[in-house]
Amino acid sequence: MQTLEKAAATLPIKGYMDMEIPKGMDLIVEINRLRKEKNAVILAHYYQTGDIQDISDFLGDSLQLARAAAKTNADMIVFCGVHFMAEAAKILNPTKKVVLPDVLAGCSLADSCTGEGLRAFRAQYPGSIVVSYINCDAGVKAESDIIVTSSNAEHIINALPPEQKIIFAPDKNLGRYLNQVTGRQMILWDGACMVHEAFSLERIAQQMAENPNAKLIAHPESEEPVLRMAHFIGSTSRLLDFVVEDESQEFIIATEEGIIHEMQKLAPNKKLIPALTQDESCNCSECFYMKRNTMEKLYLCMKYELPEIHIDEELRVKALKSINRMLEMSEKIK
Repeated sequence: MQTLEKAAATLPIKGYMDMEIPKGMDLIVEINRLRKEKNAVILAHYYQTGDIQDISDFLGDSLQLARAAAKTNADMIVFCGVHFMAEAAKILNPTKKVVLPDVLAGCSLADSCTGEGLRAFRAQYPGSIVVSYINCDAGVKAESDIIVTSSNAEHIINALPPEQKIIFAPDKNLGRYLNQVTGRQMILWDGACMVHEAFSLERIAQQMAENPNAKLIAHPESEEPVLRMAHFIGSTSRLLDFVVEDESQEFIIATEEGIIHEMQKLAPNKKLIPALTQDESCNCSECFYMKRNTMEKLYLCMKYELPEIHIDEELRVKALKSINRMLEMSEKIK
């Protein structure tokens, strides 16, 4: 988080983040007023808190949000997610103002890889192209040939020539899963998401024993033993669709539990159980960084138009190429 902490230190925190919100203020009314006044669009990831999901203009996974950011006509993009997501919106919209409620909403996976590190890693494997998961910063995107999300990665990798050598960064668990389903032998960067690595195989097995009719569904960022137990593996949006469409009435959800808010809205009569983690003192699978954004911070962010995302133009142009390649190659994907 050193980069984000440095960025936060440059912001005029006094004057907006330290402002007290008047007691009794209706945040929903005020956020709606600011949205109209400033021609702002609120993009929110499924892992945000339920109140932020409900007030957003567009709710989605990484691929859906990237598409929404690329198409918006708003003057200001308010990105309720983590830093790399807001950064991607800025890469796609250099002339628009992009703000993030909490600049320290980072990502353990994105922190595991740098552009410099990826460049040195690539040099060890001549002739390889770099396919990077969207959960990375602009420096890594600039060193990548193609960006993918968990929704389109299999499709994009299968579209590449079978003889093409590929480096996959930064998520080793997603990369390992993709190697299995595509038959490739991609070279994997050694990174991982702390939320998806925290699931406990033993505790999930106990949950399955206690709920024999429940299906375990898992995000491919989870570790291999959890994926082997799963009845279904898919991206955030595909897990949501599976719960809605499948005939089963009970599900154990092995991904960040914020998705359960939307799942329950779309499948109100189904029993949804968050998969247990290794930490027995906490029966939740929350991403600490995703949950840094709050309604109070969202209001202050929109009122003061801070923290604003800035990217060096040369870096932005380099990073844009890999994102555009992804968008072009995944046009037919939901």
